[in-house]
Amino acid sequence: MSGPDPTLSLRIETDLGRVSPAQWDALDHGGSPFLEYGFLRALQQSESIGAEAGWLPHYILVERSSAGDSGGDGGEPQLVGGVVAFLKEHSYGEYIFDFGWARAASQAGVPYFPKLVIAAPVTPATGRRILLSPQLPPPERDHVATLLVAAVRELADALDAGSVHWLFCTEQETGLLANAGFMPRASFQFHWKNAGFADFEAFLASLSSRKRKQIRKERRRALAEVDGPVDFVPGESMADDDVRMLDRFNRGTCAAHGGQDYLRPGFFEALREHLPHRMRFARVRDQGETIAGALYLETDRALYGRYWGCRREITFLHFETAYYSGIERCIDRGLALFEAGAQGEHKLLRGFVPSATHSNHWIRHPGLRNAVTRFLREESMSLPNYMRELAKYSPFRKGNDGQPLPMPHVADDAGSDAEEGPAIEIEAGVAGEVGGQEPQPD
Repeated sequence: MSGPDPTLSLRIETDLGRVSPAQWDALDHGGSPFLEYGFLRALQQSESIGAEAGWLPHYILVERSSAGDSGGDGGEPQLVGGVVAFLKEHSYGEYIFDFGWARAASQAGVPYFPKLVIAAPVTPATGRRILLSPQLPPPERDHVATLLVAAVRELADALDAGSVHWLFCTEQETGLLANAGFMPRASFQFHWKNAGFADFEAFLASLSSRKRKQIRKERRRALAEVDGPVDFVPGESMADDDVRMLDRFNRGTCAAHGGQDYLRPGFFEALREHLPHRMRFARVRDQGETIAGALYLETDRALYGRYWGCRREITFLHFETAYYSGIERCIDRGLALFEAGAQGEHKLLRGFVPSATHSNHWIRHPGLRNAVTRFLREESMSLPNYMRELAKYSPFRKGNDGQPLPMPHVADDAGSDAEEGPAIEIEAGVAGEVGGQEPQPD
């Protein structure tokens, strides 16, 4: 569009109930379910987001007035774009770690919080953060996206936010945001990519002989101690006991591994109520009792595994429930992507490959912004060496030269999302820059 469109208007709501569920879900979410109305509604209903949780939502909406409306009642405006931003006073539940930046700001006495975070709460999964109507032609899509990005910055000013963070956005979005002045940051997770495998054995055939034998052994041993294979129960068929077990598994796993219990009691019940068509309970039973399981959320493009837990430890059962059964389901359903959560170099040995994840950041204080810019530049320079090291452990068959064949879909700009390490270095270097001084050239 070549100028302001008088049919477009922008409004901001803090109550999801004032947003049309049908219109919100009609926006293009790509393959991700984590900003769909039902997922957000379950988070809100269980108070996993909100004032107590420290995730205060702001729904930024671009609407088009009905055709022929010149100020009178022309019918309900149509939602053509949306962003959900959260005002936060902490950095927990984000998984793109900025604790070192926040510590540096605190030590220097410059503002960092409150911050605006554009993300799927407590969910480290890539997805579209700028939601647009699929009916918009390309020039209008660009215009509405630009309006939404500008509205986020204006909201940051209105709320006196010290920083803005777009987390796990798409590669296309990160380019748009970089052009708008947000600093890009690359990290990675381990994802499974479907190369059109006919069945699980065809997937195994792409691996080295040693890895094929190891996976077959792990699957046999895991299933030898239970009644049968993992049962994928659709959300519409989940019983109350299934929901209770999911909650129990999630809390038990968080407690066992020192994790933060972000999902409040009632979340899984609310998710079954509002988003049952996306839910798949990967349930493991033995002698009629549920002893382990994980929740999967499934779209027509991708599968997402979450919230594994068990009542009884069985060797390799975690791998079978959270990885191998998910891979098999993707092959059976023709799904291109399987994301099994953050972290885990052990996923590499089981056919998951490093895949780029993206975030973009803006910091209000010029000195802190300069320091973070330098840190991000240095961080990005260290990533290729780490990626080369990972390639040595590729489970895929080697070429004629004895070297590992290229791992599928490895992005050149992927990088580490470790919480500590280089992030601490910024604290030592920020003191001379927070006064607004430009950093010395390298």
